[in-house]
Amino acid sequence: MTEAQSAGGAALGAPEVGAGAGVFPSQALNQAIEREWVSSGDYRIRPEAVQPASIDLRLGDFAWALRCSFLPDVNSTVEEKIEGLAFQKVDLRDGAVLERDRPYLVPLIEELALPGDVRAKANPKSSTGRLDVFTRVITDGHHRFDDVRAGYRGRLYLEIVPRSFAIQVKTGLSLNQLRLARGEVRLSDGKIRALQAEAPLLYMDSEPVPDAELAVSDGLFLSLDLSGPADRTVGYRAKKNSLPVDLSRIRAYRWSDYWDPVYPEQGGRVVLEPEIFYLLLSAEGVCIPPRIAAEMMAYDPTAGELRTHYAGFFDPGFGYDPRGGRPGSRAALEVRARDVSFMVEHRQPVCKLGLEWMEAPAERLYGADLGSNYQGQVTMLSKHFEEQTAGAGGAAGAPPETRG
Repeated sequence: MTEAQSAGGAALGAPEVGAGAGVFPSQALNQAIEREWVSSGDYRIRPEAVQPASIDLRLGDFAWALRCSFLPDVNSTVEEKIEGLAFQKVDLRDGAVLERDRPYLVPLIEELALPGDVRAKANPKSSTGRLDVFTRVITDGHHRFDDVRAGYRGRLYLEIVPRSFAIQVKTGLSLNQLRLARGEVRLSDGKIRALQAEAPLLYMDSEPVPDAELAVSDGLFLSLDLSGPADRTVGYRAKKNSLPVDLSRIRAYRWSDYWDPVYPEQGGRVVLEPEIFYLLLSAEGVCIPPRIAAEMMAYDPTAGELRTHYAGFFDPGFGYDPRGGRPGSRAALEVRARDVSFMVEHRQPVCKLGLEWMEAPAERLYGADLGSNYQGQVTMLSKHFEEQTAGAGGAAGAPPETRG
């Protein structure tokens, strides 16, 4: 692998280092904290909260239970808007259980004071999405979720809706992440194809996906792995009416108390029941080099009656090996059918990665040196469940991993 390849696109027209355009890498995020563009009052932002291309955001001291979700308008603040919508204030300092299908709103510890040319975007952490916990950030005077306009100064609020399981949370817990960026950062389809040729982003059976098989349309499509014999676990289906999951406990729960295994039908297909949450696996191994950041796009209405992923960040270094020894890593996909039962088949494209230039290569990469919970993982279940000795890791391609 050449130096240009390991930089993830240095020879492909990426913004020059120091030119100001791109997603902030870890070293720039540390500078943003020092300049108090991102601050937390009396709470210190710990070094481990800074990821390769994002900052973990933490829950504040309380949550409002709401009768419905909402967005503020350009002339209102979040707290003005919740008058008449909030009916209970829940203390999170010693921990509290959030009920299924109830929207809650939590003021986050971190606040922003962004320069006029810096914007931000938020997304749920990997463990949050894979527990079917729907989260999104809202800000004062803005009518879009998870989008923070350039120059914003003020508080951040997190809407939390547990879907499949009730959850226990407490002050300081991190359920989502924030990215900062300047300028135009999205890679065009032409740049994606060129990068695949120089420093492959997708692998199949340990080989780079050839250009003729690469599916791009304002991003890079991933397909499902539903291959194998009828007794192979290709995914998991959430059980209803399980006990709450304490999000501060790691490897604490038996997966079989919360999930049913999913097996493929003949021909490599699975019928998804409506409004049931599934965890499935990408057929492709994904490799995100140091100069690139990625985001899983939340929903593509052209893919059918299917929500094919909560939006989520893939950090620089996901599935990446500077020695070239790792042919990418497969990603866990969070899937829910809408309204009617829906059949999905092996290698069916179901979700899309948006790729973005970094302002500079990240000095810290996703992996074991950061304590990343899912580097090299062989199941798509979240870190809260016990390790498995067998599961959905036996198909062609690299061992599955999941983001953040």
